[in-house]
Amino acid sequence: MMLTGMHVAIIGGDARQLEVIRKLVELDAKLSLVGFDQLAHHFTGAVKLPIDEVDLPDLDAIILPVHGTTLDGKVNSVFSHEPIPFTEEMVQKTAKRCTIYSGISNSYLDELMKKTGRKYIQLFERDDVAIYNSIPTAEGTIMMVIQHTDFTIHGSHVAVLGLGRVGMTVARTFAALGAKVKVGARRSEHLARITEMGLVPFHLNDLENEVRDIDICINTVPHLIVTASVIAKMPAHTLIIDLASKPGGTDFRYAEKRGVKAILAPGLPGVVAPKTAGQIIANVLAQLLYQDLQKREENKR
Repeated sequence: MMLTGMHVAIIGGDARQLEVIRKLVELDAKLSLVGFDQLAHHFTGAVKLPIDEVDLPDLDAIILPVHGTTLDGKVNSVFSHEPIPFTEEMVQKTAKRCTIYSGISNSYLDELMKKTGRKYIQLFERDDVAIYNSIPTAEGTIMMVIQHTDFTIHGSHVAVLGLGRVGMTVARTFAALGAKVKVGARRSEHLARITEMGLVPFHLNDLENEVRDIDICINTVPHLIVTASVIAKMPAHTLIIDLASKPGGTDFRYAEKRGVKAILAPGLPGVVAPKTAGQIIANVLAQLLYQDLQKREENKR
């Protein structure tokens, strides 16, 4: 699987993007790197350029950082002092075939893609990426629990809220460390799966009753679920770790008022294992770019 002949612009990002660059260089893609002027490392086959020198009409793909852009259309890079503008005018200059990738989207990017009609892929919406990312997320959660408690995970009472792609990995991992894990869900098939995993299921409607005896509460549900009335029923020593994307699913104001430690910790893979998190993105991107290339070659025939 080679990407020879593909021209890809990588705009901004953090340590994770270095793994993407490594992978795509290895696969012989032609790379234009924007926002990497502070990066000492030189990649053979990749050229560092300011945004206004990139040959936009020649691009097959643009890779934005995990967070995409800011709400005013700037791309941040840890390898550059200046944020990079990402405008409608620029996207319009690209060929119709140019695909744009980021981890997650926002209102600015959604609007921009609607106006320009370019194919847009959010990698973090994919099941495979979310499942791979759940591994460093679970490890990061263990790290945070150890840092913020004075008791072992082994033997502690843990409630995991949600049995999605992250919840399942977190629940299994804590159970493997000897915690007494119960998992809250709504769907009957999730409750059945929790039982099959040898864990204790409960319906999220009963959350207030279920938190009375817990030491650790790990939330993965992306809307307000750990409300003031739920926190009021928890023992005072309970630690809440909220893994849901910002603003999380916890009433942090009330938790602070009651003296319950609650920590919002989205984006753990990029914090605890940027190399692995970058490789996850790089491998999926390589697959998607290769599929694009194959389609293009078929269309030529």
